[in-house]
Amino acid sequence: MPGRDRTARPTEPPRTAHPARVYDWWLGGRDNYVADEELGRGVLDLDPSARRGALANRAFMRRATRYAARRGVRQFLDIGTGIPAAPNLHEVAQGEAPDARIVYTDNDPVILRYAQALLHSTPEGVVDCVPGDVRDPDGVLGQAAKSLDLSRPVALSLFGLLHYLDDAGDDDVYALVARYMAVLAPGSTLALSQVTADTAPGVMAQVSLRFRAGGMPFHPRSREQVTRFFDGLDLVEPGVLAAPDWHPGLDEDPASAPPLGPLVTTPDDPDPGPVPVLAGLAVKT
Repeated sequence: MPGRDRTARPTEPPRTAHPARVYDWWLGGRDNYVADEELGRGVLDLDPSARRGALANRAFMRRATRYAARRGVRQFLDIGTGIPAAPNLHEVAQGEAPDARIVYTDNDPVILRYAQALLHSTPEGVVDCVPGDVRDPDGVLGQAAKSLDLSRPVALSLFGLLHYLDDAGDDDVYALVARYMAVLAPGSTLALSQVTADTAPGVMAQVSLRFRAGGMPFHPRSREQVTRFFDGLDLVEPGVLAAPDWHPGLDEDPASAPPLGPLVTTPDDPDPGPVPVLAGLAVKT
């Protein structure tokens, strides 16, 4: 990946943390600030598996993208793009199909400037980065339709995003996901990952409080609650399960994708317990 475009950085460091920058800090990136590191460290103090969870989420992104591409999907919509971290979704998709068309969307203008500077397409394909908020399906899909043909299948990606949205009120996260899939054509896929409290409810309750104290809503969900996102779709076997266990054979980039099984540890996480991230993929028929 080319060097970072430092003109995308704000002139004054942000005073509050942002989920994408906290995630960047966990992944060892450079595009984060004191507030992000403080929150990231605070969460790690409570849940040492948080960094493994971030790595597992990236690995699931690669596998889910590869799965959709091998099904013949050539259009990808990634909502909540976050800060680019190679390999990115378009690199995986266009590695399978050079003519793949990818639209990234995020509601943070700084993140979008990073993406626009760093994410480049193959000559045969398209990579576009557009502003959009997951809470505005009409706006996001309207922007995506400038580069994607929504009458044909689209792989919709919601990686590590939904736990920052509420179940009701203005967010109504289940209705939001259903609205996106209602518009997309048959053959489209939905891939998502979501933090869960199933493995350590007490720890995750503390993590939720820590995120909220940092100004972010945070909603871990059970396996049953995550499975509900796929209602009305054909859930690909083996269903919803811990992210490292979803089709691990599809990860073909061992240099940038260390295996994330139950025996893997990180310096912050000497105890090789389960990764508290659930993942799944379904197909609209």
